[in-house]
This record gives sequence, structure tokens and C-alpha cells, in this order.
Amino acid sequence: MPTAKPSRTAAQRALLGQLEHIAQGLGETFAPFCEVVVHDLLDPGHAIAAIHNNLSGRAVGDPATELGLARIADPAYAPVLANYANRFADGRQAKSTSIGVKDAEGRYVAALCLNVDLTLFKSLQSAMGQFVQVDTQAAPAETLDPAGADAIRARIDRYAAARASTPRALKADERRALLAELKAEGLLQLRHAMQTVAAHLGVSRATVYSDAR
Repeated sequence: MPTAKPSRTAAQRALLGQLEHIAQGLGETFAPFCEVVVHDLLDPGHAIAAIHNNLSGRAVGDPATELGLARIADPAYAPVLANYANRFADGRQAKSTSIGVKDAEGRYVAALCLNVDLTLFKSLQSAMGQFVQVDTQAAPAETLDPAGADAIRARIDRYAAARASTPRALKADERRALLAELKAEGLLQLRHAMQTVAAHLGVSRATVYSDAR
């Protein structure tokens, strides 16, 4: 005979229903790299209530994991375990996050779990690492940055920091005062100074010339 479903309060049923909506939204947002699973901890023998972007090969009605059983046994178990190393059944590396959900009585009734397949990301990481490699031994004595550009940017950064701001967030009157200081210090005489200032402030060169008058 089939096992009877455990009884639940209306609040517990509503909680599980809301979790299933959240899981669906997360699954659609992070597809296809992240599996999102709702575990019904009131029915550990058939705990998986919903699964989106199925990467693990499990199915609705499958039993609780070791982590789920640990939460059932201990209400003081950590409610959030984030970014822990995991592995799918076929050996693929995964990064998992498990969020336990309690009812009004402080009993774990459900868990929302996210399992990210790291295979693609590790391949991209390897490809990017190869792409950004440079041969420093064979490099000629050349720079694409105009002389003095670092000094200009550093001076702008100090000016903005003193005003609890960032270069791109400076107001028009602050920019004009900054340009006056750069001009007085001779930094605007450096090669490509106006271009460097404009790029660092996130404005046009015409704006910089206007502010410098």
C-alpha cells in the first residue's frame, strides 16, 4: 500500500507553495547552469517537491539528502550553508547553497537548494587565463599609455576621495575646481592630458576644455 502523505498545517502548505514559486523564478533566471530544488522536510522519504534545471538526474519524490536529514534531526542546524563544494553523480564539480526554512514553531519544514554546474565556468576560466597571458621577457620597451597619465589619474582620485566621491560622480562645480588645481600644478601641460582627464571623469573632452577655462 502507498504511504500516506504526512499532514501539514495550512501555513506549512502555503510556505511550501511560495518556495516552489521562488524556485521556479530562480531556475528561470539562472538557467541552464543552476539546478534549483525544493525539499519538503516533512516527508523525508519523498522530499524533493520541485526541481528546476535538473542537473543531478534526480526526480520529484526522491528522498532527502544527508543535509536534509541533518536539519530534520537538529532544529539548531545552520539555516544557511553557502557556496560549499559538491559533486553531481557523474563526477561534475558543483557549488551548492542550501537554505533551511522553519515554520512558526521553529521546526525545519523545507529547504531551498541551488547547485551550480562549475564545468563550463572552469573551462571559461582556463580559456581566459590563457588569453590574458603575456610574454614579459619578449616585450619591447613600449607603452600605450601617454606619459604622466598615471599621475593625472592618481591626482583626480585623491581629489574625489577627499570629497567622499568618485571621479565620475563629481559635480560640475567640483570638476571646475579640480581642473583649476590640475592646471595650477602643471598637469594639464602633459601630453594627452585633456584626453586622460576626460576618460577618467567619464565626460567629453569638450566638457573638460570648458571646465578648464
